[in-house]
Amino acid sequence: MKIFAVLLAAIPALGMLAFSQSAPRHGSAFACNRLALNPEQRRHHFDELSPKLLSRTKGIRELADGYQFELQSDAATFQLAAEWVGEERLCCPFFDISLRMEREDGPLYLGLTGREGVKQFIKSDFARWFKR
Repeated sequence: MKIFAVLLAAIPALGMLAFSQSAPRHGSAFACNRLALNPEQRRHHFDELSPKLLSRTKGIRELADGYQFELQSDAATFQLAAEWVGEERLCCPFFDISLRMEREDGPLYLGLTGREGVKQFIKSDFARWFKR
């Protein structure tokens, strides 16, 4: 029940995600728009959330169109990941982002995928995540 409460608490952050396959697709550049976040949000995202999320990453799986990061499967990590996703999609709108928890206390996955070129962008921009 505790994880359910965390999921409910994270709904506002997740509400910013586009879950519909019919969502419009834009052709934004493969470049982080750091101006999408104010200085405090940037500091929070890049200096606090990202390192915490990286420290909770258990593994990386290569996909045809991006990568799937396996995270620690607990309520605190889910909440951290939901907050990270809410900010990441502002500065990198070209990502398709997914958070998935498997049933019966299974793994938690963060997926970063997208159109042609996104996979190479992830490998470059998230280089420290791959050096673990």
